[in-house]
Amino acid sequence: MKTNPSIFQFAIIFILILEIRIQLSEESDFLVNRSKAGLFHIPKDLSLKTTILDISQNYISELQTSDILSLSKLRILIVSYNRIQYLDISVFKFNQELEYLDLSHNELGRISCHPTVNLKHLDLSFNAFDDLPICKEFGNMSQLEFLGLSATQLQKSSMLPIASLHIRKVLLVLGDTYGKKEDPESLQKLNTESLHIVFPIRKEFSFTLDVSVSTAVSLELSNIKCVPDGHGWSYFQNVLSKLQKNSRLSSLTLNNIETTWNFFIMLLQLVWHTSIEYFSISNVKLQGYPDFRDFDYSDTSLKALSIHQVVSNAFNLPQSYIYKIFSNMNIQNFTVSGTHMVHMVCPSQISPFLHLDFSNNLLTDIVFKNCRNLIKLETLSLQMNQLKELASIAQMTNEMKSLQQLDISQNSLRYDENEGNCSWTRSLLSLNMSSNILTDSVFRCLPPKVKVLDLHDNRIRSIPKPIMKLEDLQELNVASNSLAHFPDCGTFNRLSVLIIDSNSISNPSADFLQSCHNIRSISAGNNPFQCTCELREFVQSLGQVASKVVEGWPDSYKCDSPENYKGTLLKDFHVSPLSCNTTLLLVTIGVAVLVFTVTVTALCIYFDLPWYLRMVFQWTQTRRRARNTPLENLQRTIQFHAFISYSGHDSAWVKSELLPNLEKEELRICLHERNFIPGKSIVENIINCIEKSYKSIFVLSPNFVQSEWCHYELYFAHHNLFHEGSNNLILILLEPIPQYSIPSSYHKLKNLMAQRTYLEWPKEKSKHGLFWANLRASINIKLREQAKK
Repeated sequence: MKTNPSIFQFAIIFILILEIRIQLSEESDFLVNRSKAGLFHIPKDLSLKTTILDISQNYISELQTSDILSLSKLRILIVSYNRIQYLDISVFKFNQELEYLDLSHNELGRISCHPTVNLKHLDLSFNAFDDLPICKEFGNMSQLEFLGLSATQLQKSSMLPIASLHIRKVLLVLGDTYGKKEDPESLQKLNTESLHIVFPIRKEFSFTLDVSVSTAVSLELSNIKCVPDGHGWSYFQNVLSKLQKNSRLSSLTLNNIETTWNFFIMLLQLVWHTSIEYFSISNVKLQGYPDFRDFDYSDTSLKALSIHQVVSNAFNLPQSYIYKIFSNMNIQNFTVSGTHMVHMVCPSQISPFLHLDFSNNLLTDIVFKNCRNLIKLETLSLQMNQLKELASIAQMTNEMKSLQQLDISQNSLRYDENEGNCSWTRSLLSLNMSSNILTDSVFRCLPPKVKVLDLHDNRIRSIPKPIMKLEDLQELNVASNSLAHFPDCGTFNRLSVLIIDSNSISNPSADFLQSCHNIRSISAGNNPFQCTCELREFVQSLGQVASKVVEGWPDSYKCDSPENYKGTLLKDFHVSPLSCNTTLLLVTIGVAVLVFTVTVTALCIYFDLPWYLRMVFQWTQTRRRARNTPLENLQRTIQFHAFISYSGHDSAWVKSELLPNLEKEELRICLHERNFIPGKSIVENIINCIEKSYKSIFVLSPNFVQSEWCHYELYFAHHNLFHEGSNNLILILLEPIPQYSIPSSYHKLKNLMAQRTYLEWPKEKSKHGLFWANLRASINIKLREQAKK
């Protein structure tokens, strides 16, 4: 359907502002909005970089050069809805880049011009001018695209300064006193594509102004009042009849109309036979009842008729007559919205309708029921009506063989599988069923060839399986429902756009993103994501494609739970793989335990821990026995002066040298081969001999440190329970022992050799006597001390 040209003109202005905003978006200082700020003067603290300045809806009464002198980069200035009474355009002589100036809705009565201003948009409408505020300097505004004017009287000569300009749109607001001195030809010199004239409000139409501007393609007239007892209709009919002079005029828009039903039908009939192609009527107040007259549909150029916001004071209106006129119109595009229309009848013959818009009415399920004359219809909008049964609407479309787009949103539609068959026309490609009360069952009542499906704002909790395969579906909108999971792409294998915002999805699966290979846009923000291990893989998958296909990322994707993550962006949610993978966690713990066990075992073996454990056990047993036996009883058991510990490899020296030299002094010596008691363990015998000896003599040599039993004997002698605090160990170094040859488990020996004085066996025979004297003295001193006790 072709867009209304008057709307198109406003769109161009909007795009102009938008383009400037985009260009300047990198510098926030360029945009200054001080509207509704209670200002009486233009602020003095504006940035020198200001490009767009909005000071509308304030109390500013004048503009001075000094106010905007420093704003050399100013391009858009909006000063509408203030109290300015006089304007000297020379105040803008230093604003050479100014393109857009809006001074509408002020109290302007006078204006003086300046030749240096070259605007694209100048709006002086809705002010208090008597004559048109057009200066001769306006003729130099070669870039002027929009001109807004206001006046209470028009003269043909007033348009001469701008007659050479080709202005895209002109807005002319006529004051309340317009019409006393009217020049019907005053607009004929105007050169514009689009003309919008606002007549005085609440005044019956009694004007003879010729609005058939030869260059105009679009004409919009506002505030038309034709009461039954007046002459307004004849005046307005005369104005419309002159439109035939302009063969270029293709669009006519009428706003704020107050008239009767008969005049309204006559208005339609009058325009029907003009060159107008696009006719729009809005904000209509109708009185009385229509007469039953035939409507002549012949010889029309009309392609589109739009009727918006109609109010009638008739209580019992013969609507069937009006519906019949509407339904049989031989045009392609027809819109009736906001009219409280309760029904629309089927055309009496094959209709040329291509696009019908009956939104915002009171239509029910019986609209177009069994209607076979809309076979050319391609687009139908029944938005905001009283539709309730989806199956009935589906049945309605069965006869519309060309229907491609259907909008039935914002109704009260529901679907019950038990209430009837759901059969759609196979031509339907786009279906909007948003803002209804549809549930999961709607997926069993869908057009088979639909490509675009909008189901947002319904009561859908899940997409049931199995459902009919929608192999052609490309866009799906299920936002604002109660879905807990993403849909299965096996059902929608061509899906490329998915909108699933604001649902109940907490733990989405990453399988969706991996299986839906055709997805090029997905919007899934504002869901209550539960940031736990289950979400980790989804976040990773989403992050990989976020820049390409994810809409609203990352700001709309936040954790809802647990509490410590609430409000955290998904892109900032991180959790270790180890804490999320149970198998990996168990394997890691198992490996750690195994490594720890192996390490401990190796250390135990390296430091001979088993040997120490056995020694501690034996030492503990012995200490317990010692604690339970009085010291006097223990001392009575001493039978030997010394216990000798040595390696078997050193036994020759012990027997040939050590024993003879000690025993000849009547010293009793304990040796393992002659004093160990058969039947007892070696450890018990070692402890027993140490307990019964005053001293323990250790013959140290490289052979000694290689003997495990010598190590036992040294350990227990060092912890002699009966001589705690005494010097009961005697060390004899038979041969030198290198430190590196002492095993790590012999750290006791290392400590003893470092801390105690030991006797070293001399190689020279001349020194042997001194050696034996020292050794016997060590024992005899002890024996003498004991004898004294």
